[in-house]
Order: sequence, then C-alpha cells, then structure tokens
Amino acid sequence: MNIYVGNLAYSVTDEQLRSAFSQFGKVSKASVIMDHNRSKGFAFVEMDDSTEGKSAIDALNGNEIDSRAWKV
Repeated sequence: MNIYVGNLAYSVTDEQLRSAFSQFGKVSKASVIMDHNRSKGFAFVEMDDSTEGKSAIDALNGNEIDSRAWKV
C-alpha cells in the first residue's frame, strides 16, 4: 500500500516518518520528496499490509506533528 502524506513540516526526515508509521506495522519504504535538497512538504510511505496501512491512515490523518496537521 502506497500512502501519501502531505502538509509536512520541512524539517521532517525519512526516519521520523518511518518511526511514526511503524507503530502500526511494517514500513517497507518512507520517502520525503525533496527538491534541491529541501523538502517539498509531502512524502510517500509504503506498507506491505493494507490493514496496517489503513490503521496508520486513520490514526495519523489530521494529527499535529511538528506543529503541522498531517494529511494522510
């Protein structure tokens, strides 16, 4: 399952993203999209199990992380 994560603070790293989503299951890939070495404010997270992915979406969508409400 490929999950879009938007409205990220520019300081969020791949590891922070992986850590947030790994609470809900196995994360196979977490990538903050970069442009000229600066975050574009969104990312994609890949999770193997769609049930775990849906749990992560439900739990993290709208939560404030680093003073920004994530759009998952």
